[in-house]
Amino acid sequence: MTVKPPAVQDAQADTLRTLLTGFLDEAIAAAHPVKCLPPHLPPPTPGRLIILGAGKAGGSMAAVASRFYREEHGLGEDRIVGLAVARHGYGQEAPGIRMVEAGHPVPDAAGIEATKETLRIAGQAGPEDEVLVLLSGGGSANWIAPAGDLTLPEKQAITKALLRSGAPIGEINTVRKHLSRIKGGRLAMAARNARSILTLAISDVPFDDPAVIASGPTVPDPSTLAEARAICERRAIPLPDAARVLLNNPANETPKAGDPAFARAEYRIIARPIDALEAAAAPARAAGYEVVMLGSDLEGEAREVAAEHARLAREIKAAGRKAALISGGELTVTIRGEGHGGPNQEYALALAIALDGEAGIAGIAADTDGTDGGRGEATDPAGGLVDPTTLARARAAGLDPAAMLADNDSTAFFERIGDLVRPGPTRTNVNDCRIILVG
Repeated sequence: MTVKPPAVQDAQADTLRTLLTGFLDEAIAAAHPVKCLPPHLPPPTPGRLIILGAGKAGGSMAAVASRFYREEHGLGEDRIVGLAVARHGYGQEAPGIRMVEAGHPVPDAAGIEATKETLRIAGQAGPEDEVLVLLSGGGSANWIAPAGDLTLPEKQAITKALLRSGAPIGEINTVRKHLSRIKGGRLAMAARNARSILTLAISDVPFDDPAVIASGPTVPDPSTLAEARAICERRAIPLPDAARVLLNNPANETPKAGDPAFARAEYRIIARPIDALEAAAAPARAAGYEVVMLGSDLEGEAREVAAEHARLAREIKAAGRKAALISGGELTVTIRGEGHGGPNQEYALALAIALDGEAGIAGIAADTDGTDGGRGEATDPAGGLVDPTTLARARAAGLDPAAMLADNDSTAFFERIGDLVRPGPTRTNVNDCRIILVG
């Protein structure tokens, strides 16, 4: 965390808040490329090393890789080429690698141009060149290359509609892959003449599925056009004519297992959500808490999951146990109100309401990438903090917690009482980290 949690004039609550932010720090640090990437970087081949990165960790991964090959292997800029795309505010200098910042979660023109260049560079890879693909969550929005006659505004509108529908990330990516020239294995097809393609990925998705991380640009795609059409129909996603043409054209199906493009392609996940949760669990155990690991793959409506976790926390307290409930995954919010927030903030607000000021229980929910929902700005909050004083302080400030939850206005709620979690860009992304301390 870059900012210590504000004191709330309650000694027990302050202690719990300090512990929670410290545990979150450990989770984020465990997944940063500085720590998790170097052990997986291969020795250079005789040809060029083409580094292509995308996602919220795209900039930091490219910077770590560039430094590693320059300092450990003496490679100059004649041997290292490439391009990395990261969310606005998440770029880092990486000698030899062009750095571009682009839109997330809604793609923008910068992402379009960078993706075109990425495909061009991949297509120039020769039989002596190794392509090193550095992937992380957010890559689906950063690598944006609409297929066919689909325009950027149309792709943006489809993405917004999917996000508002409450669709899980797997469904969103199934649609994206069938409307793209880079997703769903198509980057591997572009680089098929390379000596090898090695993908190193930081997972931000439930169950760590390579086909879902950044929409699987270098792996076979198990999803189909029919599935993409069904998702759009079930979620009532408005589709322009260009998208309908793509989703109904059998020639636009993504490459599947057995395609020659994957013959020399290797894929490794170097950091997983569970790694971050275990990093948070270690200091919790050291502080005397029994760790109750609820899983790294949770999905569902944020407010419903929060209510269930509050119930479990109350049960643990009633049993006289001192425990840390830790969970990850990617929750969703079906937007019905006019407010602003994200899944972690909505979870935290719903948790506060469900706990109703229960003494001795506090929680934190934050996205490890440093931003949770919001307007796509690097300054967006990552989540919220909850303690036994939360509702009392909110009501003293004239807030109606239930009404603000109904309006999906969790950002305003936590901002008014000073309990937004704002670590700033963390330059990694292993999904959400939620911790509830009992006792």
